[in-house]
Amino acid sequence: MPIYLLRHGEVENPLEVVYADLPGFHLSATGRAQAAATARHLAGAPLVAVVASPLARAAETASIVAVPHRMSVTIDEQLTEWRLARRWAGVRWSELPEAFPGELEAYLADPSHLPFSPESLMDLGNRIVTSVESWRRRLPDGDLLFVSHQDPIHAATRRLTGDGIGAFHESKPEHGSVTTLERAGTGWKRTGYWAPGRGSDGREQAARIPHK
Repeated sequence: MPIYLLRHGEVENPLEVVYADLPGFHLSATGRAQAAATARHLAGAPLVAVVASPLARAAETASIVAVPHRMSVTIDEQLTEWRLARRWAGVRWSELPEAFPGELEAYLADPSHLPFSPESLMDLGNRIVTSVESWRRRLPDGDLLFVSHQDPIHAATRRLTGDGIGAFHESKPEHGSVTTLERAGTGWKRTGYWAPGRGSDGREQAARIPHK
């Protein structure tokens, strides 16, 4: 039975700040449309649970996607944003180099080694994987949907599939996108990727800024 890792829709963020886990950041009109498109995409999946990060943007996305299934959303605190973002919360992305000299550059160069981060990239991946595997043990039959954030989903996907965290900023999940994973022996394999509003070539896009 597959699991689906869904990145929340676009957020209303006119000042382009790092919103991290700050309150008051909700889906934009585009984000709601992305969630609606994702709901249609997953309407036929035999979901047995919709589990979401506690942050508004993820919970709102999950609520929209859950409608065709007439399911409630379960909040799991372990699916929340990378705790690195808390350090930068409320600062405009354009002002990060001045507010925290060298830190954004370090993140973009090698996010696996960030001594200033309150949570390492490895710990982030392990946190999400622990949640996913716990839910799979509890609900072994049927499809599971997890709604989280870009870096948490990307770290967990690489951890589950054994891809490692090298070149971490390549092919990150887009807003409203669904990464599908299925069991392969004792591990997992990625069997699908879908995103709303993709180009006709269907290629994945790299995303360098994770929390906008």
